[in-house]
Amino acid sequence: MSTSATAVIQYHQRTKHNLNAYAKGPESLDWDDQPNPFRRFSGCETVDLPLPGVELDCMFADLDKPEQIAARPLTLANIGVLLELSFGLSAWKQFGPDRWALRCNPSSGNLHPTEAYLLCTDPALLAPGAYHYVSHDHHLERRSQFGAGDVQAELYIGLSSIHWREAWKYGERAFRYCQHDIGHALAALSYAAACLGWSVELLSETADSDIAAWLGLDRSDDFVATEHEAPDLFCRLHSDKAASGDFSAAHLSQISQSAEWFGKAERLSGRHFYRWPIIDEVSGHAVKPSTAAERLALPNLDLPPPSHNLAASQLIRQRRSAQHFNGKSADLPLADFQRMLAALLPNSKPPFTAWNWSAQVHIVLFVHRVADLEPGLYLLPRDADAVTELKPICSADYEWQVVDAPFEFYRLTVGNLRQAAKSLSCHQPIASDSAFSLGMLARFTPNVEAEAWRYRRLFWECGMLGQILYLEAEAAGVRGTGIGCFFDDAVHGVLGLKDNDWQSLYHFTIGEPLDDNRLQSFPAYTHLQR
Repeated sequence: MSTSATAVIQYHQRTKHNLNAYAKGPESLDWDDQPNPFRRFSGCETVDLPLPGVELDCMFADLDKPEQIAARPLTLANIGVLLELSFGLSAWKQFGPDRWALRCNPSSGNLHPTEAYLLCTDPALLAPGAYHYVSHDHHLERRSQFGAGDVQAELYIGLSSIHWREAWKYGERAFRYCQHDIGHALAALSYAAACLGWSVELLSETADSDIAAWLGLDRSDDFVATEHEAPDLFCRLHSDKAASGDFSAAHLSQISQSAEWFGKAERLSGRHFYRWPIIDEVSGHAVKPSTAAERLALPNLDLPPPSHNLAASQLIRQRRSAQHFNGKSADLPLADFQRMLAALLPNSKPPFTAWNWSAQVHIVLFVHRVADLEPGLYLLPRDADAVTELKPICSADYEWQVVDAPFEFYRLTVGNLRQAAKSLSCHQPIASDSAFSLGMLARFTPNVEAEAWRYRRLFWECGMLGQILYLEAEAAGVRGTGIGCFFDDAVHGVLGLKDNDWQSLYHFTIGEPLDDNRLQSFPAYTHLQR
């Protein structure tokens, strides 16, 4: 095992929550020094985008057949819609004197470590250069300019993480949550592009160092030392059905070498009372080098129609994370449950059209209240090999009973597991009061041993699945929420797993939400009305 793989696995072990102790985090939260949730660069030219809030004709069910959605023209107005539905604000909430923004893409603790950038080589759209998107102001900050030369006119989107934003609240475990959020953001981008008849190509062959150079993230003098951004993903936007030519990192690097840079990142926090050096260490060991280009051909699967077929843009904007569930609600209809699970299977629809790898994450479900389905523990395998691999190493008490469903689905054991689900998810009632909760079980050690950076990729995959569940819950008239706090090895113990080859990396829960009437809600962008 490489030094980096060993370090990554040690980090993962160190940041597990245990029944008798939680992972290391701040002893108290310095609310007066909470990081600013909006990154801004001072000294940059800004590019205004048209006011957000445009409703699109595309319905949520239309996203099941993205090839049939008519492509909108590639204009600055439509780029604004893309960015809003991917990374923009969806509402403001207020409780007493406290006011905070919600966004279209979910984030652990609503902390939003993910930053989005455009890299444009199409002078007909934007002056060639790198641009940072500010969700609060719904505008672009021009970070660099360069001559595009003979490079093909393209638009790229890069994602990065500010680890400090998460670490302020979650301490050492924050690196995990940042990777979840990248997966959420990639899926949000893929859905938003499809609403416009566009698609997103994940350029997963790109090295982190190249992304950093193209977006200016390696310019250390432009950032507060403890608030730097780590490069994560780089994508190419396709605004019509015709595929672009091969991607050339060398061409982008060549034109970026002559770039003129503008602006410096404004400070997010003042004191940085707690420091978590383990995050920088694991980030260094999980850096992604340049790799061979990979693209994945996915099957066409027919999904049953959603029971609430809203306009896709409306559904995306109304997505929320449930804080409480009605533990006595009626059973979730079986058709809605099956639609949600079918949407998690690799398919030639968003967000899988922006994913380049075979499934490494499978779904273990704690079913509480689903119509015509016995309460108990279930497994949804997301590839053909999962059951063959898992059955010999899981608890010998499991039934592995095939359940009648439109996809491969197994019942492991029957019974009321609400208390177990709650206890395993850090004693949170959201895991037991819902219709069902689940854990995302990943092939772990073999992936990390092969390439240490795949550690991040496993969490991206989990975050992507989480975003699917968020939107599918809304389309079923219920609500979901991600659960990052769970007792890692206790979950593995319930399953009978005895080593690190498989690890649960993310939990999720869906049910009928209970609204808190003490919270006031306000529209997302009234502060921009002019």
